Amino acid sequence: MKQRLFLLVLLAAVFGGCNRDENFTVRHNFPDRTWYRFNILQFEVPVEQSENPVNIVFFASIGKDYPFDSLAFNMVMKTPSGEERVKECSMDVKDRNGQFKAAFTGDSCEMTYMLRREVIFDRSGTLTIELENLLPRMRTTGLNGVGIRLQKP
Repeated sequence: MKQRLFLLVLLAAVFGGCNRDENFTVRHNFPDRTWYRFNILQFEVPVEQSENPVNIVFFASIGKDYPFDSLAFNMVMKTPSGEERVKECSMDVKDRNGQFKAAFTGDSCEMTYMLRREVIFDRSGTLTIELENLLPRMRTTGLNGVGIRLQKP
């Protein structure tokens, strides 16, 4: 009886592992819908050593009252192997006519920005990503939240 139960649990674990979602998402919500200028956000993402590449994507949930044409931010990424990458980013939110580039579902839309394509982790551990708001205002209103997503290319 115990052997059968053990085999059943083992099979469930194997099949569950085969069907697991390859995407990983971590998100920071802004309770007052405002990202303050010097509020540096830190995301810690567990990663496994693998030869399978992943894309690292920034996403933002933006409200209809977002006042700017773009969202500028600085990204500092530290991999488990000690590599550090720094990148200034600017995600276009509106077109030249001031219209949002994404379709809204209710009062918000999600927009994405590719931080790094096809990254391969040569060590397991924690991927740390810090984001700093670079808009030249003390308050950036109209943001529900931002986050990081790892997804298969």
